[in-house]
Amino acid sequence: MSNFDALFLFLYLLFKHMILDSIRIGLIGVGQRGMKTLERYAFIRHAQICAVADLYEERLTMANYQLRAQGRKEAKKFSGKEAWKKLCEAQDIDLIYICTDWSSHTQMAVYAMQQGKDVAVEVPAATTVEECWQLVDTSEQTGRHCFMTENCCYDRFALATLEMQREGRFGDLTHCEGAYIHTLNITEHDWMEKTYKQHGGNPYPTHGLGPIGWLLNLHRGDRLDYLVSMTSQPGQINTTLLKTVKGKSIFLQLDVCTPRPYNRLQTICGTKGFSQKYPVPTLQFDKRKVFIGDEALEEAKKYETSDASLRWNQGHKLGVPNEMNYAMDSRLIHCLRHGLPLDIDVYDAAEWSCIAELSQISAQEESRPVEIPDFTRGRWKENPPHIFF
Repeated sequence: MSNFDALFLFLYLLFKHMILDSIRIGLIGVGQRGMKTLERYAFIRHAQICAVADLYEERLTMANYQLRAQGRKEAKKFSGKEAWKKLCEAQDIDLIYICTDWSSHTQMAVYAMQQGKDVAVEVPAATTVEECWQLVDTSEQTGRHCFMTENCCYDRFALATLEMQREGRFGDLTHCEGAYIHTLNITEHDWMEKTYKQHGGNPYPTHGLGPIGWLLNLHRGDRLDYLVSMTSQPGQINTTLLKTVKGKSIFLQLDVCTPRPYNRLQTICGTKGFSQKYPVPTLQFDKRKVFIGDEALEEAKKYETSDASLRWNQGHKLGVPNEMNYAMDSRLIHCLRHGLPLDIDVYDAAEWSCIAELSQISAQEESRPVEIPDFTRGRWKENPPHIFF
């Protein structure tokens, strides 16, 4: 056990009497994503949806109908343009959970933290570098958490390969690849259609980058240094290459417009091993046997030892529609109740989200290299590595 882990265990045992019985949640936005979140929390222990806010009263009515149908208490309703602010100001709320469109994420998250609330915000947490700094500065000034709900970090295979990496099965990591390749009928969502078609870069980088951030311990011993990006015309397929300060390379791609099979790549290249989830799960260690398909999935099960993996499997047994989301929210509530560091912190939210604007700048300026800010202000050199407490 490291000195850091020993100190943390001591502090945890000292203050464990401060464990909260339940986390009281205020949910902003009960459209498609918000309703799925509300439904999912029927499976999450020690958490209660106490209040809901939306522009439209009828959505709030449907939210309470869903709560009653699942045997839960109705939530307090806030409707209208200023409803989200009133919800953030409510005294009987611990966590503000934001499920609105991207353009409002930072504004709502900042205001919630200023009102003394911890925040969980859908991806991306911010759309510009300036917004990323707003999140970081506000979290530091208020001492409140800002958790970005990047559920792909809790993919079953990704969690297993993360443990493989921590056991040294891949050796020194040299290169990682991530993507969000998903044919979307975006004409049903005007704000998404407008963003994808007019952005020119990668406005949705976190699904591909999130698991890589954990693997490479970004801002926990290494950090993103610069990127180059290009976008195809027509088709708006964006490809971004990133380099870390310690020389690791990352390939990141976004394609939601062409008829390609769903793919997040999840590729790991190291001096001793290789892993990839899509299109076919593949594992290889020390130039030995290659595990492909079901064999790879069976081999990966040997590494489902972290608390996050256990919660993924728990969600599967409970029949939760999306086990990644369940593991994510279950871990969030667990950490908040016990006063533990969150799996995804405000620096993750900023470092992963800032790629949206920076990839746009690079792609629009003939793929010129663009520097990536150090949101930790130098602390990445001393920060301990990512760990599930």
